[in-house]
Amino acid sequence: MCGDCGCKQSSPSASPRFKIALHQNLLERNTRQALLNQVQFDQHDLLAVNLISAPGSGKTAFLEQLARRWGRQPIGVIVGDLATDNDAQRLERAGARAVQIRTGDLCHLDADLVARAFSELDTSGLDLLMIENVGNLVCPTAFPLGEHRRLALISVTEGEDKPLKYPALFNSADAVLINKIDLAEVAGFDRNAILANLRVTAPHAQVFEMSARSGSGLEAVMDWLTGGLEN
Repeated sequence: MCGDCGCKQSSPSASPRFKIALHQNLLERNTRQALLNQVQFDQHDLLAVNLISAPGSGKTAFLEQLARRWGRQPIGVIVGDLATDNDAQRLERAGARAVQIRTGDLCHLDADLVARAFSELDTSGLDLLMIENVGNLVCPTAFPLGEHRRLALISVTEGEDKPLKYPALFNSADAVLINKIDLAEVAGFDRNAILANLRVTAPHAQVFEMSARSGSGLEAVMDWLTGGLEN
């Protein structure tokens, strides 16, 4: 993981007080930029959604389906990955306008990176901006990006106890998307168990079940996003 967000283990000789002060300063600076980002998103009449999941959960596949079905206008996507622009290319082929952020060893997006990427995005005619965060259930939680909504995505192959293991993420989410629901029987997925766990860690969040492969269940997610545009 990275050292910038404080998740990298420091050497024994490092000063604890300096480490805490640095971490707090980074978060405060990020929060200020996130507020500026939201002003920018509002000025462009965009609903901005921060999409967070573990690697391989199906974020990009979900966004591909969303890009194909959103409507006459495209969606905008800011994509965060450690390396490559593979996901941005996939999303552009699906009809999205995508800007790729290569974070190197940074294990999350921060508000400054998003601001710079947003300046490169053609926003004409857009009403939805999806921010695909780096695959990580820990660090992205602490770094708001200026989003209006936060969407946590989990797949049925990850285990029903993920919400209990990563409560900070799920508690901060406005909605939770359970993906790969078409594999539930094969994976031995216990639907009642994960719903019970989400009631503990994310009682306020709406829960959606879908298959990014087939697009089943996407309409309900789109209705939720459309509701955000109307608020």
